[in-house]
Amino acid sequence: MRRRTALRPALFYNALIETPNIERKTMNRRTSKIAQIAFAAAIVGAASAPQAAAREYVHYRSDLNPGSIVVSEHERKLYLIVDQNDAIAYKVAVPKAGKQWSGVVQINGRFVAPDWTPPEDVKQDHPELPEVIPGGAPNNPMGARAMTLSEGQVAIHGTTQKMRKSIGSAASYGCIRMLNEDIVDLYDRVAVGATVVMTP
Repeated sequence: MRRRTALRPALFYNALIETPNIERKTMNRRTSKIAQIAFAAAIVGAASAPQAAAREYVHYRSDLNPGSIVVSEHERKLYLIVDQNDAIAYKVAVPKAGKQWSGVVQINGRFVAPDWTPPEDVKQDHPELPEVIPGGAPNNPMGARAMTLSEGQVAIHGTTQKMRKSIGSAASYGCIRMLNEDIVDLYDRVAVGATVVMTP
């Protein structure tokens, strides 16, 4: 595996945790005007609708087996190979300056909402972080799913609501960060053992 920068251990997965869906609280209002009711319902529906996923089907030439992944650092995109000419492209956040890496690895684990222990370098930059953030917690940077890679102890994973805006940038400590709805989609399409190619 060719690396531009050596990676320190970055992620530790403590448990596989299924978390229940949290019901969104709603507030009912009585009003004598049907128009006001309809208008309020429309606003609530728009507010609770999920944000659009950052993925699309694209023409992409590759000799890799279907189910393989290519991550393009400069494009800030992850390509899931469908066949020799097609792929699903997802917008991602890639490693920030000093944390970049490249090479060929494999997916060696798949996790639903894993616990997260901040690694040493993250802890140095953010000493306020707890020792463990439980899976499913709103501040857990692994998000809804995580797939660990065979070298470097990094992963392809989801994100927090606060960090959604980082997708499409160079922001991580070595991992590939995706929108939660996109990592759920990718997770359902990829198996342990799948090849992952990280390119500059």
